[in-house]
Amino acid sequence: MLRHGEVHNPTGILYGRIPGFKLSDRGQQQALTVAEHLADRDIVHVVASPLDRAQQTATPIASSHRLDLATDPDLIEADNKFEGLKVAVGDGALRSPRHWPKLVNPFRPSWGEPYVEIAHRMLAAAQRARAAAEGHEAVCVSHQLPIWTLRLFLEGKRMWHDPRKRECSLASLTSLVFEDSRFVRIEYSEPVGATNPRVTGA
Repeated sequence: MLRHGEVHNPTGILYGRIPGFKLSDRGQQQALTVAEHLADRDIVHVVASPLDRAQQTATPIASSHRLDLATDPDLIEADNKFEGLKVAVGDGALRSPRHWPKLVNPFRPSWGEPYVEIAHRMLAAAQRARAAAEGHEAVCVSHQLPIWTLRLFLEGKRMWHDPRKRECSLASLTSLVFEDSRFVRIEYSEPVGATNPRVTGA
């Protein structure tokens, strides 16, 4: 599970599933760096979220392994009712009382797609990728919240969490290791280095 690279987001909004948000120059370089990092791996299947930033991140990896890039809608970013707004703490939408009803249940969460639904669709995508790459490796390019939610689910941890504490940097790899069809462990690495989960554009 590869998180996409940095996104060009000069206005600092929560872009979510809004089309047209592409990688920044730095993000494009991150995508190339990850492709180089994975060049010697036994990758036979590359699949990405339908959003531009994920497709752009996946393309150099697919190209370097001479593979067609597949798309899986289950790898898409989480749905969020604050999409298109600024939502940093102390800023924008969260200061407006009209948005407060969306915050009543952080455990589900009430402002967007339920964590359990995210985890289930991400696991389904992972299992399809594993089957497509049977005996080899697959790369799935997705987004921070879906990847982190899947990790929490597989580790048997509660899925509601503080977003500032996610271990899922830009262009990081959260790898699911299987023995045959049995999931055995998670490995995490940061080929382009660590990034702050609170930074806009992440």
